[in-house]
Amino acid sequence: MKNETERIYRQRILEVLVHIQSRLDEPLPLEELAGIACFSPFHFHRIFKGLVGEPVGEHIRRLRLERATHALANSRRSVLDVALEAGFETHESFSRAFRKMFGRSPSSWRRRPDGSSPALPPRPSPILKPKLKGGTRMKIRIEKVPPRQVAFIRHIGPYEECGAAWERLCAWAGRRGLLGPETAAVGVSYDDPDVTPPAKIRYDACVTVGEDVEPEGEIGVRTLPGGEFAIAEHRGPYSGLKDAYSRIYGEWAPTSGRMVGNAPCYEVYLNDPARTPPERLLTEIYVPLEE
Repeated sequence: MKNETERIYRQRILEVLVHIQSRLDEPLPLEELAGIACFSPFHFHRIFKGLVGEPVGEHIRRLRLERATHALANSRRSVLDVALEAGFETHESFSRAFRKMFGRSPSSWRRRPDGSSPALPPRPSPILKPKLKGGTRMKIRIEKVPPRQVAFIRHIGPYEECGAAWERLCAWAGRRGLLGPETAAVGVSYDDPDVTPPAKIRYDACVTVGEDVEPEGEIGVRTLPGGEFAIAEHRGPYSGLKDAYSRIYGEWAPTSGRMVGNAPCYEVYLNDPARTPPERLLTEIYVPLEE
């Protein structure tokens, strides 16, 4: 079963790679690519990055830039024409991206007097295998999780700037006697920072509450869905959560024998970051699974 699941994951992502390669001149929206892979957009991007080794947007941009090197070296087309074909709106933005990737300007990439073309610097080709093997073994278990009733505040912006939302939520819950030994602090991350612009990232800071709690002002109340989840334990600073997700989607999921479900992931924070050294923080990452 595990081998079959891995085959399905890899086959779906391979279909996306072929689709991208054959349609570099066309818009390639994330929703379309996720549909080809039969994953929700949120989970698709993480699975793609885990198996290919780069975010889907970077993969597309790299292929277009590498194709641009051939147009520059083997044609008399203007740099602007090549830039537009590569999906850039201006000569300047194309030149910045080109120089960042290849270490030289587009105009300097033209065919040499002796007729030879500049060689592309060695770059890792997209390969369908995990990129994060090794390191500390991640503990992952599968559990049936009941629904959770939570009070929450919605934060819009970079994940690392969600502290103010937590302060307001905890102050509200504390005044109402809702914080106790059984209260869980939960974060729901709706967007992948490799895809969504920082200013538009959505995150809910949540605390579990009883059924009698009502919404109030900026405080919402909702039920997080239950079901089967893969639960991964992350030990260390919250800045390491991004790599933890990459390992879950790139290493564990394809070989787990299970398919990732469509609901958002969420995190349960097991200790207080105000009183705990970053290296000792414990976070459980909940990844929904199909039944």
